[in-house]
Amino acid sequence: MKPDSPHAGGSLLPMSDQSCENNLKFICELRPGPGPLPTEHEGFNADVGCETVSVILPAQCSIYQLRLRICIQAEGNHCSLDSLGILDPEQYSLLYARGDHWYEAYDDCQIVGTLDIPWSRDNTGRLSAHMVVKPVVELDSEEKRKQQQDLAYLIGHDLERESSDRLGELTFTRRKLASPRRQELNSRNDKLYATEPWVTHAPLPTDLHEWLNRKLTVTFHYMSKLSFSIPVDLSSMPNFLLLLIRRVMADQGIDHNPSDSLVLKVSGREEFLSGDYPLSDFIWVRQCLKTNQELHLSVVPVSQLPEEIVTFVDWPLVDGFSGQFSSHDDLRLEGKDLDDIFMISLWDCNRKLRVKLLGFDIPNLPSKCPQSVYVEASLLYGSKILSSVSSTPKPFADEVLWNEWLDFDVLLRDLPRGAKLGLTINMSGGDSSPATKDPGEGKVLYFVNLLLIDHRSVLSQGPYTLHMWPYPDLEEEAITYQADKLSSATNPDIADSMAISLFLDRYSFPVVLPNSYSPSECSGSPTSTRSQTSCIAFSHSPNGTDLKRTRKESIHCASNLPYYLRNVNWMDRKVVEDVHWLLGNWDPEDLDVTVALELLSMDFADETVRRLAVQRLETLSNDDVLRYLLQLVQTLKVEPYHDSFLARYLIRRALRSKRIGHFFFWYVRSEVAGCPYFRQRMAVILEAYLLGCGQAMLNGFSKQVQAVEVLQEVAITIKRLFPDKTDLPTTAPIRLQELLKNSALPEEFLLPFDPRVKVGGILLDKCKVMASKKKPLWLEFSHMPSPTFAAPVGIIFKQGDDLRQDMLIIQTLVAMDSIWQEKSLDLNLVPYGCISTGYNIGMIEIVRNAATIAAVQRNHRGTAGAFRNDALFEWLKSKCPLQEITVERFVKSCAGYCVATYVLGIGDRHNDNIMITDQGNLFHIDFGHILGNTKQFLGVSRERVPFVLTPDFLYVMGRVKGRNSLYFQRFRDTCVEAYLSLRAHSRLLVTLFSLMLLTGIPELSASQDMRYLREALQEEQGEAEAKEHFLQQISVCEQLGWTVQANWWIHMVAGVKKKKKKN
Repeated sequence: MKPDSPHAGGSLLPMSDQSCENNLKFICELRPGPGPLPTEHEGFNADVGCETVSVILPAQCSIYQLRLRICIQAEGNHCSLDSLGILDPEQYSLLYARGDHWYEAYDDCQIVGTLDIPWSRDNTGRLSAHMVVKPVVELDSEEKRKQQQDLAYLIGHDLERESSDRLGELTFTRRKLASPRRQELNSRNDKLYATEPWVTHAPLPTDLHEWLNRKLTVTFHYMSKLSFSIPVDLSSMPNFLLLLIRRVMADQGIDHNPSDSLVLKVSGREEFLSGDYPLSDFIWVRQCLKTNQELHLSVVPVSQLPEEIVTFVDWPLVDGFSGQFSSHDDLRLEGKDLDDIFMISLWDCNRKLRVKLLGFDIPNLPSKCPQSVYVEASLLYGSKILSSVSSTPKPFADEVLWNEWLDFDVLLRDLPRGAKLGLTINMSGGDSSPATKDPGEGKVLYFVNLLLIDHRSVLSQGPYTLHMWPYPDLEEEAITYQADKLSSATNPDIADSMAISLFLDRYSFPVVLPNSYSPSECSGSPTSTRSQTSCIAFSHSPNGTDLKRTRKESIHCASNLPYYLRNVNWMDRKVVEDVHWLLGNWDPEDLDVTVALELLSMDFADETVRRLAVQRLETLSNDDVLRYLLQLVQTLKVEPYHDSFLARYLIRRALRSKRIGHFFFWYVRSEVAGCPYFRQRMAVILEAYLLGCGQAMLNGFSKQVQAVEVLQEVAITIKRLFPDKTDLPTTAPIRLQELLKNSALPEEFLLPFDPRVKVGGILLDKCKVMASKKKPLWLEFSHMPSPTFAAPVGIIFKQGDDLRQDMLIIQTLVAMDSIWQEKSLDLNLVPYGCISTGYNIGMIEIVRNAATIAAVQRNHRGTAGAFRNDALFEWLKSKCPLQEITVERFVKSCAGYCVATYVLGIGDRHNDNIMITDQGNLFHIDFGHILGNTKQFLGVSRERVPFVLTPDFLYVMGRVKGRNSLYFQRFRDTCVEAYLSLRAHSRLLVTLFSLMLLTGIPELSASQDMRYLREALQEEQGEAEAKEHFLQQISVCEQLGWTVQANWWIHMVAGVKKKKKKN
C-alpha cells in the first residue's frame, strides 16, 4: 500500500517474509538514454537493446549498497554504461514502476527492504523486483528558469537560491510532496473542481420561511441567443433547471451540442449553481432573498470555461518510504559482523546527549552590548523544554570561545522524533560567577534550534555552525509566538548574523531512528506485554489497563484525549509505544473536530498524535475546511519538519477545491512575506500547491499578485508624499489618481478576499486617500458586466497595518454566525471581506449603502448629535420607512454584535467604527483591540461598559426612559439565546484563538490571553448563572450609556479640531 504520509512505519516486504527473508534479488535494466519508460502493466523491455544485470544483496542493505553492487556487476559484464557514474545519484536514477507511475529510490540511505516496490518470486522462491538504471534527465535550462521565475513571483520567494543538497530538507521535501499532488490530480473531478458551488447547510432563516410557499422568479441568459424568466420553487435543483432550459432552447430552435454539458453561473459573478442542492441552500440565492434582489443566471457550456491544464513540469515521484528505516531488531548490532553493519539503531545508543560548545562570533557588535553572556542549551519538544543546561558566563565580544561540554541527563535512545536542540545566548547581568547569579534568569539575546533527528530520521552528528536570530525587545515588533522553540530555520543573513559553533558526538556509522521495535509490530497488533500497560483511563494518568472500550466509551474518552496526552512522558519509549498503539487503533470519527484541532496545537509534537487529528479532518466538508483554514495554516509552524501529514492534507484539499485553494494561496503567501522563521517551510508548501494548479488558476493568481504589488507601490509613494500623521492637503486625491492612472494595474482581477467577485478598471474619480496615520487608500473598481445594475466594487487598501487580527475576528464572527444559523438564529452579521496579502499589507471590503454612527450623529446637529437619543431613529426614518422589518433587522444585528463584541473583548468602540446600513443593519469594523485589551487614556481605561448599547440604540427599540417595549424584550431574549449558544461551543472558540497564538499578533501573544474568553463565556458557571450574568451586562450598559455618549462626543470634537487645524 502506498501511504500518503511523510513517514509511515513498517517494512514493505510481505509480512510472512519479514522474519525469514534475508537476501533480495534486483533485476536491473541499464538504459543508456532518456527514452520513454514502460509502466508496470506493460512490462519491461529487456529485448530493445538494454543491458541487464542481476544483483542479490541482504534486505538490510542501503540503496547506496545496491548502487555499488550494480556498479560492480556492470563493470564485470563490460556494460556500455558509465559504471562508476551509477554510484552518483546526480548522474543516474534508480527507478521502478508501480501501477501507471514511475518512482525513484531517492535516498541512498534508505533500506532496500523498505522500498514500496512490487515484489515477486523467482524460480528459486527468492523475492525479486525489477529496476531501471537511467541517466538523470535535466529539464531544459531555459524552460526550468522560466518555470522557477514564475513560481518565485507567485510565492514571493525564490526557493531555487536555497536549494543545493539533494538530501537537504528543502530538496527532499520538494521531491516527496510531488506524490500527494499527483494522487490528488489523478482523482480530481475536473468539472466539479471548475464549477464548485458556494452552499450552506444551515436551516433557512425564519424571516425567509415565507419563500417556502412562494415561487422565486429566475431569469436565465444563454450567451446572446436567449433570455427568459420563469418562477421556480426553492426546492428545485440545478439539474431540474437545466432540463427546463433545454426544453425552452428546443422550443426556440436554438442549437446546442448535447455532448457539451451546461452549467448555471451567477451573472456578473464567478459563482456557480451546481450539484444536488436545492436553490435554498445556495448562498447567493439566500442573499438575493434577503436583499430583494433579482436572481439572474447565465447558462454556460462547460467547454467554454477556462481550462485548468497543469502546465508546470513536475518532479518524478520518489519512493513513499524515503527517510524510513526498518525495525530496531533488523538494525541492532548484536550478532553482526562489522562488514554487515551499515547503520546503527538510535535505540542502541546508551550514552547521554551532550553538546560541545565551541564558541560564537558576530561580524558587527550591537549598539548595546551586554557586559557578559552565557549560552543555554535546551532539549525542546514542541513548545516544551524537556531539559536544559547552561555554560559558564564569559565577557561579551565579537568572538567568544568556550570549548566546553554541556551534558544533558538524557539518553540518546530516548530522543523522540522532532526533538530539537535549542541554543540561546543570554545576558548574564555582568557577573561571571554562576554562584552569585542564576544564569537561567538572563534575557535572551539570540536564539537558534537544530533538529537532533533530521527529516530523514538520521541522528545529527559532528560539527555545526548555526546562524542565530536576534531576539527582539518588547518595544520592537513582536516575535512570532514561540518561534524560538518551534522554528528550526537558521538566519539567512549569513554575513551579518551571530554564528554559534558546536560539536555533537560522532559515530562510525549513520545513527537512524527505527520505525518500530520488531517486524511483527508492523501489523499494528500490540504484544501481550504492551497490551497490559496501555492506557485508557484519561481522567487519571497514562497508566490504565483497560483497552477494551465500546464506541460510546471511546467518544467519551476522546474529549479528554488532549488532557491525557499532555501528561504523557514522551521520553519514555515504552509508554510512547503504548500510546502509539492506542492511537493507531482509534477511530478518527470518534474525535470531535474541536478535539482534533486542539491536537494540532503546539502542545502536541508527536507525529502519531498529529496524524490522528489530520485523519479526523479528512471527512470535513469544504465549508468546514474554509472555516478553520486560517488556523490550520498557522499550525504548520508546529510541525517539526516541512513534510507533514498536515501539509499534505492542506495541499490535497487546496487542489481539490478552488475556494480552498484561493484562500490557501493568500494565507500561506502572507506568511512567506511576514514570517522569516518559517519562510522556507511556507514557500515549499505553497510551491507544492502551485505545481498542481491549472493555467487558469495560475493566471488568476498572477493578476492578483500584480494588483497587490502595484497598489502597494502607490500606497508607499502616498505615505512618502504626505508624511503628516493625519492631515492631508486637497491635492492628495489628485496625486493618488495620477499615480493610479500611470500604474500597471491589470485590466481585471479577482478580489483576494472574495474570489467570486472579479473587478474591472479602476474608477479614478472615486479614489481618495483616507485621513489617518497609515494613509489607507479608498479605491473603487467597475464591476464585471451583468444584466442587472452592479454598483462599483470598493476596497480599502492598507500598507503598514497587520490585518491578521481583523481577519481572525471576522473569521470568528463567521464561526459564531454558523453556530447561530444552526439554531435558525440569523443575526444579520456583516463579516465583510478582509485579507492580509503580505507583510503589513492587505485590503478590506467597503460595505455599500452604510454610514458610521458618527456620520449619522453629525448629520443631526453636529457634534451635539452624540447626545441626541433620537438621532439614529430619525436617520433610519429618512432612509426608509420604519417598517417592522427594519427595526427587526436592527434589533437582531445589535444583539448579535453586543454578544460577539462582549465575548471577544473588542475594545475602542467609538462611533466611527460602528456602522449601520440604510436597511437598519448594525455592524462593527476595525478590531484593533481584542480580548479585553482596552484603550487607555492617562492610564485609565476608556471602556466603561461591557459592550456598546447606547440610549440612541435603545430609542430605536422603543426603550425610552426605562419603559418596557416589545422590541427591547426581543433584544434581551435574542442576546441570551445567542450567548448561551456560544457557550455550548466555548471549547471551539478558545481553540481557534489559541491556535492563532502562532501568528505573534501583539494582543494575542500569550496563553493567558485565553483567560478573557473563558471568563466572558462563564465556562465555570451553569446555564442559569450565565444567563443572569449576561442580563446584568445589559443593565450595566443601560445605566452607563451616557458615558459612551460622552466618549463619542469627545471623539467627534477631537475630529473637528483636527479638521480646523488642517484648514
